[in-house]
Amino acid sequence: AAGLRAAALKSIGEVTWMPAWGENRIRSMVEGRPDWCISRQRTWGVPIALFVHKDTGEPHPRTVELLHEVAARVAEAGIDAWWELDPAECLGDEAADYQKVGDIMDVWLDSGLMHHCLAATRPDETTFPADLYLEGSDQHRGWFQSSLLTSVAMHGTAPYRAALTHGFTVDEKGRKMSKSLGNVIAPQKVVNSLGADVLRLWVAATDYRGEISVSDEILKRMADSYRRMRNTARFLLGNLHGFDPAKNAVDPQDMLALDRWALERARALQAEVVRAYGDYEFHLIYQKVHNFCVVDMGGFYLDVLKDRLYTTRADSLARRSAQTAMYHVAEAMVRWLAPILAFTSEEIWAGLPGAREESVLFATWHDIPEAPARDGDPDWRLLLQIRESVSRELEKLRRADEIGSGLDARVTLYAADDLADRMSGLGDELRFVFITSDAVLEGLDEKPDEAVALEGFEGRVFAKVAPVTDEKCVRCWHRRPDVGADPEHPGICGRCVENVAGDGETRRWA
Repeated sequence: AAGLRAAALKSIGEVTWMPAWGENRIRSMVEGRPDWCISRQRTWGVPIALFVHKDTGEPHPRTVELLHEVAARVAEAGIDAWWELDPAECLGDEAADYQKVGDIMDVWLDSGLMHHCLAATRPDETTFPADLYLEGSDQHRGWFQSSLLTSVAMHGTAPYRAALTHGFTVDEKGRKMSKSLGNVIAPQKVVNSLGADVLRLWVAATDYRGEISVSDEILKRMADSYRRMRNTARFLLGNLHGFDPAKNAVDPQDMLALDRWALERARALQAEVVRAYGDYEFHLIYQKVHNFCVVDMGGFYLDVLKDRLYTTRADSLARRSAQTAMYHVAEAMVRWLAPILAFTSEEIWAGLPGAREESVLFATWHDIPEAPARDGDPDWRLLLQIRESVSRELEKLRRADEIGSGLDARVTLYAADDLADRMSGLGDELRFVFITSDAVLEGLDEKPDEAVALEGFEGRVFAKVAPVTDEKCVRCWHRRPDVGADPEHPGICGRCVENVAGDGETRRWA
């Protein structure tokens, strides 16, 4: 027993425990556990199929042979075959000297031998040791431990490479789910009302290391999060119509700066997602992908992209560059979501352009091309900060009924030289970043008194927002002084004339 305990303690240190405190918990229990009685005196359970001598208590000399015989009977007639067995059927004339053991196998020993049973019955489907054992936080005393002790005794090693512990499901008030309290939420009810993927997303989004809270309100919020991610995928798919990656994809070196930023953002996120899957940190995957959809994509990139997608020529570099970035983002994103949102991911997979496997579940991670920033590229992180502050100033005008949307306004930025240098290359394309009809960058010495200091820049960036009175282009909705200047194309601005009748506008950045 001492040797088994020592070997078990050694094996504990060779296992990855998630959360890490699981190692100390099971170690202390193995160190202090008493000797293990592997039988129980019950009238139900897996029998210890022994015949023992009535006087000496010794097992029958043909015990191994008899065990095989009893096992064959159980395999044919079920577990009751043992309890209904007349000893004379196996022992003949010796039956008068022997009695059946009425004890059952300890339930932890029974379940703890799963590693042996699976290896014997499903050698092509299982490996030893298993990659992962998964159970609740009470199993360091139970299944994790019985599996460990039996495996160490039989094979000299733990039956698992990693063991993951999860908490228990409670309601929004932290109370255990109970029929008497009436706070049980049936999974089938959730599936019928919100769909299986919302239920799966709730499971993934929960930090299972603690108690797992669920309620109708929590599930409703999860459904909202699901729709945001689904809508991101819908936008990507909708704007990939007519895009053939084999013919229309743009080389990363030729892509616009904002599209290269999107690819690099997706590449960085994919590394984090793959690492989180490897560590079974599904809640981090949910948080990071949801944030990517809401903030990086919906709140910035795709919002800015709409003008380019809808107004530039269909086969222009500006539009194909955007579609190339969206294609790679969609190909990567569907794989990030597939283990969690299995059904939704199959829908996305079916709508993506280009040749592919029958199912996303047969695919590996998407190889997102490298598209590093180049000298002279705008500082997108800086622009995102400024854009957020400018949006608040535009919202003030909207609430005052001075504008209907950002395209009814112009923005003038006044920035310190070092910050201005990080944005100056955008030129006229700065307005597309802010989604305004005009945007100008000036030095701090040009700042008028009415300019507002932007938060977080300590008086180094100011902005002035004002309504625009120019005519509105009926095609792009920008208010520009050259709307209607071309008599052959009344009602549209010079940029749209170029896109409709000319060679198309040139975009470098946004």
